[in-house]
Amino acid sequence: MSSTNRQHEELLSADRLPFESVFSTVLSGWAFDRRAADGACGPADSGAVRLIWLKSIGRDGVISEPDSEVDDWRSDTPERLHLRAGDILLSSVIFGRPKAALVQEADLPAVAVRSLFVLRPAKPLSAEHARLILAFLRSDTVRDLATRTSGQQRLRLSQLKALELPNEDKALSAALADLAAAGQRLGEMAAEAGAVAESVFDRSTSPEEARQLIISTGRLTRLRSLAAAQLDDPGFIIRTRYPYPIALRWRNVEVQTGADGQDGAQAKEYAAVIRAAETLLGYSALLTTALAHEAGITCKAIKAFKGKITTGMGGPGFGDWQRILQQIGSAEGMSDFPPEHPLHELSTLLADEEAEEACQSLGTKRNSRAHGREDLPAVSVSKLNEAHDGLRFLIDRARFLADLQLLDVTHVVWDRHDESDTITLRRLMGDHPVVPTENMRHAGPGRIAASLYLADRDQRLHPLSPFLTCEKCEGCATLSLFHADKEQGVLLQTSLDHGHFYPYRADERALRAVGLR
Repeated sequence: MSSTNRQHEELLSADRLPFESVFSTVLSGWAFDRRAADGACGPADSGAVRLIWLKSIGRDGVISEPDSEVDDWRSDTPERLHLRAGDILLSSVIFGRPKAALVQEADLPAVAVRSLFVLRPAKPLSAEHARLILAFLRSDTVRDLATRTSGQQRLRLSQLKALELPNEDKALSAALADLAAAGQRLGEMAAEAGAVAESVFDRSTSPEEARQLIISTGRLTRLRSLAAAQLDDPGFIIRTRYPYPIALRWRNVEVQTGADGQDGAQAKEYAAVIRAAETLLGYSALLTTALAHEAGITCKAIKAFKGKITTGMGGPGFGDWQRILQQIGSAEGMSDFPPEHPLHELSTLLADEEAEEACQSLGTKRNSRAHGREDLPAVSVSKLNEAHDGLRFLIDRARFLADLQLLDVTHVVWDRHDESDTITLRRLMGDHPVVPTENMRHAGPGRIAASLYLADRDQRLHPLSPFLTCEKCEGCATLSLFHADKEQGVLLQTSLDHGHFYPYRADERALRAVGLR
């Protein structure tokens, strides 16, 4: 079994249900005699029932549309074998992976034939739970149960009933739904491209006219393809999908990398890499601190960070961010959070030896540079490459940040009838601070204020202020993200995206409320 499948199994094994607690009835497909012509009929005939064969089910779990020229229809099907909406069909003869499909109302009337099991739920399954069970039934785990009989891999009823099925997990189900929707969208694009190519000679056209037709009608398809191809470039993903401070710092790295040959280019590139690494860790640690405060948990590193702001002479640095990310995973109370909570992913960023080594190497380089122990013009190629490799490694591990949307909420209107907020916001994702505003309805627990939020995969909003705030920088008038800082005992606010700082302007009472003053 592959490592991916092992991880899948470990994920599901934590919470299983006995097969017979989910499915009260299992029917075998109708083994009718095809030579008996008496019951054969057309789809429009009275009492006609469609026969669903194994070939009628796609690998994507979709039952094919009825086709009067391909499908078989019978009027003599046993009533007890008639399918119901909500039944699950599973292949008993397996080629590759098992096929499984959910019967919909639109598929009826129908019966399953021969190489199919019909699994009838004891009670209606939610869409989320059905999606998980279907994914499990198509897995290697079920395939590996099948035994070879007469040259075929067959799944016995006794083997099926011995299975333990995944319990309902809305977060995992939502992730599977997103993946399926993405696959469907890509499939639609491929079909559209094929349709354009096939339609060129549907009319009488010259080669020149056909070429122009392909260019004009296929333009959108080609642009989609080019955009999709860019997603294979990690740099493009970081520039366009990562949170603004990280995306901007990465763009600066790429700009400096492209300036090879200019005076001091190598030193500038090295400095850009170090700043990008510090912003990555700083942003991740500040998210962690804000989420931990919301959840009512803490760790020694978070307390030390707060202590620097409240009583120290200097503010937090690379090492503080590193320790917060290293310690949060073992904080008391973390195990009580659901697996989809963002803190779990943040706790994995530096959770192994390779990540710690990369972080430590970058931290040492950052401190040497900050304390004047490095002659920047003389930065060696090997040291620059080492820094680049460390940054790429960490930023790739932080890819989950692309799913955690940074939202600057600028306006809120409360609808007392719907008991929901309509919020105006800017998604600060990608390497540019000027982004369009959009509206979103929020009916979650608690009221929303005009402030900075993190939206998780389920669109729950987590407040980030005052650990992170969003405002125009006094120095450059650019929309920027700031955090509380200290220098020689003076309270400051420092930008994560470009490093500008000045005395703290916001209401310090908010800092006191979270232990930062």
